Amino acid sequence: MTGDPLVTAVTRAPRALWYAGREQCSLEGVTMEALRPGDVRIQTLFSGVSRGTEGLVFRGEVPGSEWQRMRAPFQEGEFPFPVKYGYANVGRVLEGDPALEGRIVFSLFPHQSDFTLPSGYCAPIPDAVSAERAVLAANMETALNAIWDGKPSPGDHICVVGAGVVGLLTAYVASRLPGSVVTIIDTNGERSAIAEVLGFEFALPDAAPANQDLVFHTSASAAGLETALKACGDGASVVEMSWYGAKGVQAPLGADFHCRRLKLISSQVGTIPVDRQARWSYRRRLETALHLLQDPVLDALISHRIRFDDLPDQLPDLLNKASDVLAALVVYDGAND
Repeated sequence: MTGDPLVTAVTRAPRALWYAGREQCSLEGVTMEALRPGDVRIQTLFSGVSRGTEGLVFRGEVPGSEWQRMRAPFQEGEFPFPVKYGYANVGRVLEGDPALEGRIVFSLFPHQSDFTLPSGYCAPIPDAVSAERAVLAANMETALNAIWDGKPSPGDHICVVGAGVVGLLTAYVASRLPGSVVTIIDTNGERSAIAEVLGFEFALPDAAPANQDLVFHTSASAAGLETALKACGDGASVVEMSWYGAKGVQAPLGADFHCRRLKLISSQVGTIPVDRQARWSYRRRLETALHLLQDPVLDALISHRIRFDDLPDQLPDLLNKASDVLAALVVYDGAND
């Protein structure tokens, strides 16, 4: 590593994205903390926008009952506003821990150009994973957690309702089970192309397969939940991965829900499933998620690239529910150093 990036990082004023009010955001200067023993200084290369959760934050839709549980690991400020929020950061370690200096690492840090962090919160990115693709690590953790909750088996017929990034990653992991048949369902027929690239089937809701062994729901809509329940075979489960925020949801639990003995299972990445907590740490899960990103085909999930300087202007469109965005990659000046 040359000295130039370090000089650049300490002489320019670091900035971070803040959600300042309902549908308002801005880049604000931040004060860099001095390095303490065990800390590292990181120059951000890329960060990822979580369209689901950050969209709720942007629109002020995080319910008051969840303000503490929904705090990001390195969030500043308090809900509803102003908050510095985000959790998919890929950067270069400029100084600090000699074992990490010069390495590209993933952390659950918000959208910020430069920052310091205890080295234990940084996960080195495997050589086979590009820095750009590594921003998907948090989404892959969500998918992995849901797979654990659903407990699919080889040969299962599996349906995923909702072809956003989390749904597509869940389908991708499930489709690697030997003999599995995986179909992703979405109202946007153009998502069939990405399904083909990733190696599984696609269907519109009115053509969703029936008699599925396991269904994952990620669309955060009542219509999607209804589609998921209809796709279940008798005795099967729907793993509910959607987070609806403050929005009420009508769940179709009448008709044949009980006589077919269907099950709804909640899945949330904030905790590791109980049956794995004695063996799995958050660190182990994150390292596994990064390992699962080694396939270059997953680059197809990155649909948009935005300069960090342009993020406040572009974010309203990126977080619009009607926009055709998969993964939005925020590109920082450090990516060009």
